[in-house]
Amino acid sequence: MINVNNLRPLTGDGRKLFIETYGCQMNVGDSEIVVAIMQKEGYFYTDRIEEADIILINTCSIRDNAEQRIWGRLTEMRRLRKRKPTLLVGVIGCMAERLKEKLTEGELAVDIVAGPDAYRDLPRLVREAEGGGKGVNTLLSQEETYAEIAPVRLDKNGVSAYIAIMRGCNNFCSYCVVPYTRGRERSRDAATIISEARSLFENGYREVTLLGQNVNSYRTGDVNFPALLKAVAEISPLLRVRFATSHPKDMSDELLEVMASMPNICRAIHLPAQSGSTVMLERMNRKYTRQWYLDRVKAIRHYMPDCAITTDLIAGFTGETEEDHKQTLSLMEEVGYEFAFCSNIQSVPAHLHNATWVTTYPKMSKRHV
Repeated sequence: MINVNNLRPLTGDGRKLFIETYGCQMNVGDSEIVVAIMQKEGYFYTDRIEEADIILINTCSIRDNAEQRIWGRLTEMRRLRKRKPTLLVGVIGCMAERLKEKLTEGELAVDIVAGPDAYRDLPRLVREAEGGGKGVNTLLSQEETYAEIAPVRLDKNGVSAYIAIMRGCNNFCSYCVVPYTRGRERSRDAATIISEARSLFENGYREVTLLGQNVNSYRTGDVNFPALLKAVAEISPLLRVRFATSHPKDMSDELLEVMASMPNICRAIHLPAQSGSTVMLERMNRKYTRQWYLDRVKAIRHYMPDCAITTDLIAGFTGETEEDHKQTLSLMEEVGYEFAFCSNIQSVPAHLHNATWVTTYPKMSKRHV
């Protein structure tokens, strides 16, 4: 079972770890796992970078500009290292997995490179770097879930927390790097998830978000995602429960029935559409059609008329025509999203740049979420 005795960072004199997190909620959770691992090695977490003996940058590779931000940050790290020659700098996470040994070359070279499945190996990598070498481990795993490691909570509020329930992805959407940087999908043991959620509640947290690249496909033994969600919600009616992210192809009526039956499961579903055109969805390898997506929205409205639906959308994907783009706009109007994360790919034809992309967005409603 998961050890949940220390939720907060340890304080004291000794070697200091500073960790900087970029990207998604999964990266936030990973940073908390890294702090837990490094605390056992004798490091104390600090939120003051000038105190650090080790700086770890937890990175994202989902967009090029995310990686460019990291290269800019590494330029700043050079100045810190001139002032403190013993300082170690590492890049961990998705960018580390994608670029591997390239991060140890050139004038911006770092000392430590660790992929998302190599965090248990960080103490050894640090020792290699302290000895003058380069600590590199970017091996992906088909089993690693960090299930028994209690994350050290870095949030300031002590009210809401993330719980990673699975890692990796099997969907291979044509625009997405996640299966290559985080590996294949595997689910964490249900008992450790419930134990972690219960501990958070007992320590004053009142909201948890269950995280996965595709939470709908969670399964360990005979426990699927609806069963897991219900078990977490049953910890207490005072514990609000959320989840992210749902893949439309796996959104089941069983899940909607559980949500509708449990008042403390928040009436909110993030359901990425990416496009309103079936032709574009096929090019994106999304494995559903426009009609399937709308059927799932209809089911959500049937079970929970007050449920907030949010989404992700891409404009200008390779081969998108003006008609495809209009179908996305019509999908937005038909669904009436509460919120949407919209990506406007730069290769979109000039006549489509910013074309009614924001101006036709449905007015947000005032539903309580």
